[in-house]
Amino acid sequence: MSSSSSSVLEMEIFQYIDEHQSDFIENLKEWVAVESDSVQPALRKEVIRMMTLAADRLSALGATVNLVNLGSHQFLDGEDLPLPPVILGELGKDPQKATVCFYGHVDVQPAKKEDGWKTDPYTLTEINGNLYGRGATDNKGPVLAWINAVETFRALKLAMPVNFKFVIEGMEEAGSLGLEKLLEENQYFFSDVDYIVISDNLWLSNKKPALTYGSRGNACFCVECGSKDLHSGTFGGIIHEPLMDLIALLDSLVDPTGRIQIPGIYENVAALTEEEKKLYESIEFDLEEHKNSGGVKKFLYGTKEEILLHLWRYPSLSIHGIEGAFHEPGIKTVIPAKVIGKFSIRQVPHMDLSVVKQQVVEHLEGVFSKRNSPNTLEVSMPLGAKPWLADVKDPLYKAARRAIKTVFGEDPDFIRDGSTIPVARMFQTITQKSVMMFPIGAADDGEHSQNEKISRHNYIEGTKAFAAFFLELSKLH
Repeated sequence: MSSSSSSVLEMEIFQYIDEHQSDFIENLKEWVAVESDSVQPALRKEVIRMMTLAADRLSALGATVNLVNLGSHQFLDGEDLPLPPVILGELGKDPQKATVCFYGHVDVQPAKKEDGWKTDPYTLTEINGNLYGRGATDNKGPVLAWINAVETFRALKLAMPVNFKFVIEGMEEAGSLGLEKLLEENQYFFSDVDYIVISDNLWLSNKKPALTYGSRGNACFCVECGSKDLHSGTFGGIIHEPLMDLIALLDSLVDPTGRIQIPGIYENVAALTEEEKKLYESIEFDLEEHKNSGGVKKFLYGTKEEILLHLWRYPSLSIHGIEGAFHEPGIKTVIPAKVIGKFSIRQVPHMDLSVVKQQVVEHLEGVFSKRNSPNTLEVSMPLGAKPWLADVKDPLYKAARRAIKTVFGEDPDFIRDGSTIPVARMFQTITQKSVMMFPIGAADDGEHSQNEKISRHNYIEGTKAFAAFFLELSKLH
């Protein structure tokens, strides 16, 4: 396809999207109205209803849709609930074309008007160009933007530039229960897939588009000390107090500069290359805005580059709480018995989870042994998720970059995510395909928070960006 004919085609597609944006917003309104909260058992039926709506929408495009049953799971109170099915959809099987698989989810976080929402969270409401509603940006808006882009080719009676596959789930906000097993059991579904695209995160800024190529992992630890509550008047000053042991252990983990004090923890962190360092220089990131949005008075680092490096590509350790210590108002002069300290390490590529666990245990046992305490120490790692990293030189990223430049008029920032995105690593490991995160939501969209929104601009221009991306992918084959 010549560049001139390509641009004419893009103009036709973009014009259709502009003319039908009200329809696309109505579609989002219909989806937001479904209270598909996967966390609360009472709303499981709404999640299942949402999965059916999404399946119907894909079927209307002409896609072959399989709603795969995942069985059920049991809550802590013993209640047995059905898991919502996962959609495996397929549209087009032309062997001459690239095949792109899109992952998204249509379940949402809990939301109530009385939590501080200025609008009904389940009624999509437009205010000053922003579309407010639970799921607007996480993740119903991006899922619909992708579907809208596919629908545009159908409506204009244009040949599909690529083959499409869809993996859409309804339990992402509750840990993607059953998804990993389903992917492992259905690897044939990905046999002809060339690329996997996930649109379930945000830009780093409110105005500049971004493509995400990495995220940190997360290893959560519990440190347990002690056995029996004691009176501080009877035993205070003559025993090794479990809480003092625990505080000493937690205090040994990080120094005042934020550097982790566990020996060997940085050994497998890749050295920063000059090429990678340059990626950080052009990224749009407002330190003051980030500071203000979090109510933070001071960062550990003074430059944009240092902050992003320590947020994305270096490990961090955070202490989250102490279980068993008295925390109610007033004073209770008890020496608490069993106390559990909780902390996590966000690890980065090349750090091995089993090695990290061993390093943590050896460090804590070493510190504890020097205290000569008769208390017992138990260290466990109840949760571990691996980091994810992609290659920005991959053709998939180059195609997305060109599509963004076409729609938004500027190159995207190439960013990582400081949090953990298990599905990206999951897809990469199981399918061995190229994986990319292609967000369309802005940094201030408030996913998981009150007044979640996606702007009309991002929703509609994001639809255009996906359509342009399909055309760019077709040029790779």
